[in-house]
Amino acid sequence: MASLKEVRTRIMSVKSTQQITSAMKMVAASKLRKAQTGILQLRPFAQKQKEMLQELSAGTDGFESGGFTAARNGNRLLLVVLSSNRGLCGAFNSNVIKQVNTIAAPYGKPGKSSDLALITIGRKATEYFQRQNFNILSSHDNLYDDLTFSNTSAIAETLMQLFLEGKFDKIQFVYHQFKNAVTQKLITEQFLPIEPPAEVKGNAAMIPDYIFDPSKEEILVNLVPGILKTQVYKAVLDSWASELGARMTAMSQATDNASELLKELKLTYNNARQAAITKEILEIVGGAEALKNS
Repeated sequence: MASLKEVRTRIMSVKSTQQITSAMKMVAASKLRKAQTGILQLRPFAQKQKEMLQELSAGTDGFESGGFTAARNGNRLLLVVLSSNRGLCGAFNSNVIKQVNTIAAPYGKPGKSSDLALITIGRKATEYFQRQNFNILSSHDNLYDDLTFSNTSAIAETLMQLFLEGKFDKIQFVYHQFKNAVTQKLITEQFLPIEPPAEVKGNAAMIPDYIFDPSKEEILVNLVPGILKTQVYKAVLDSWASELGARMTAMSQATDNASELLKELKLTYNNARQAAITKEILEIVGGAEALKNS
């Protein structure tokens, strides 16, 4: 049995850890409210924009001239990987890393010569894939410090330029989609080329007919980049809210586990204390009996 001093030390250590995890839980919950409001307000707007963009890509003659719907036969893939800057958020980062490794497996050994390249958002992904020698074009680890539409728009413009220049045949996002504080869904979402909606694939009769004013070309030139920027902003907001939800859940579980551990340690401490008192009483009684017999 551990000594009383050792048990007291462990109790103090667990209490200190519990205070930290409880504070982190409250901080994450406070930040989550704002992030959750942002993504829940943006998502319906972004979803409608995406549906309109897909319908335009399926139903507009000459839309391919914009270059964003052109399907290519090559295998050059750019992954935009969204992780967190810090840990203590459960399996949030490890799930993203596993998903990217699964996608990267057919490309063989990572390196500059590979057809697979990454753009990372979040320090955890950047550090891991740098150690694994992946081809990282750029990293944006400070984006969460000032998460605005204009900052994510700069990333979207880079992605669109890389695709239009033909440097990559496909661009995909790997990130967590926010459901609620407890549930986050890891998804791989295609950014470019723009895919037509599933219900109109191979069915021209379901393609909507649009009347354009001003000209079709003028509308698409201004509309498509704006919609794509919104999709990037939505993905980053989703990942940010998911991270906070995962951290709040992980810290809540850690706090509860600390409470259970404290109960066990206090019981152990009381048993050890009782044993020590019983031992002292026995020694006193034994000494008294020895004096009486002498």
